[in-house]
Amino acid sequence: MGMTPKSGVFLLGSCVTAIAAVGSVFELSYGDPTYGIATTTAILIASIPISAVLFWAAVKDTKANQ
Repeated sequence: MGMTPKSGVFLLGSCVTAIAAVGSVFELSYGDPTYGIATTTAILIASIPISAVLFWAAVKDTKANQ
């Protein structure tokens, strides 16, 4: 069957949070983050598990609808 709209939204969210994590790493390595060190670190810490959970949810939903 394939991917459902719901699993597509989960996958989109996973991609966006993964991009936020990579961007936060680059901002922190630059030394002067736009939103400050505390906020950028919080985004990095939050986006990694959120990305993993959303990816897992997308895979689980896709497998459930096969």
